[in-house]
Amino acid sequence: MTTKLGKLGVWSFIDDMTAPEAVRFAQQLEQWGYAALWIPEAMGRDPFSIISHMAASTEKLVFATGIANIYARDPMLMNAIHKTVSELAPGRFILGLGVSHAPLVTGVRGHEYQKPVTTMRNYLEAMEKAVFAAPQAPEPAPILLGALRQNMLKLSAEKASGAHPYFVPPAHTAWARNILGPDALLCPEQMLLLETDPDRARTVARVHMAIYLGLDNYRNNLKQFGFEDADFADGGSDRLVDAIFAWGDEQALRQRIQAHWDAGADHVCIQAYADEVQRGPDLALLELLAPVNSPS
Repeated sequence: MTTKLGKLGVWSFIDDMTAPEAVRFAQQLEQWGYAALWIPEAMGRDPFSIISHMAASTEKLVFATGIANIYARDPMLMNAIHKTVSELAPGRFILGLGVSHAPLVTGVRGHEYQKPVTTMRNYLEAMEKAVFAAPQAPEPAPILLGALRQNMLKLSAEKASGAHPYFVPPAHTAWARNILGPDALLCPEQMLLLETDPDRARTVARVHMAIYLGLDNYRNNLKQFGFEDADFADGGSDRLVDAIFAWGDEQALRQRIQAHWDAGADHVCIQAYADEVQRGPDLALLELLAPVNSPS
């Protein structure tokens, strides 16, 4: 694998930015020493177009989809995108793929949501067989799967380069590493808030966690780690909020990142929040935690 993925990256929505603003954001992350920028796909921009645009204006930053929805493109097109962006940004692209969630796939896109692991396996196998009549990139970018539970994690090690779990505590990272084995990449996301007041921090966290707590994939995954239905009521119990959303001073936030590394993560992508309204990123927090400012 030629993609050089450092230990710390940033996960962020960029659809609230103009294209020039997104480029400046990527350039700033690069100057701060972050290894990668992870962007989601929901109902905004095509992620691969904006990634290609940002890559052309940066030098070292790796760009990753966290994740690209397999229901949005057939396997032949995704294979073409994979190889095209691998050529445009050699060694600086990671293709993160996921099955998304039934409300988005069925309710928004109008597709039939099918068994996640079987659907993903068939999709990856179809990508492998797809015809691509253009110059090949010297080395295709790694493919990571948005994996939470055991069977998708196993598939991530078998048919891809690893996994990108989202909305998970460090306990999940340790469990996932055991399933993936030592060689697959493990790149969990971690939500952060620089706030030391518990009531204020949990109020902000519950606003940003609300959409995820309503999705079965995340709820069922968290139940494996001792959380019960009562933990998901009323915006989430304090115990659940504190497990998913790291808050506190700089030291507390760095300790949470370290907890994922200690649990076996190769790379942690941080999602920095500022308040209840702003989806992110909190630039001041990202500057504070930037690798160029690391105390070690």
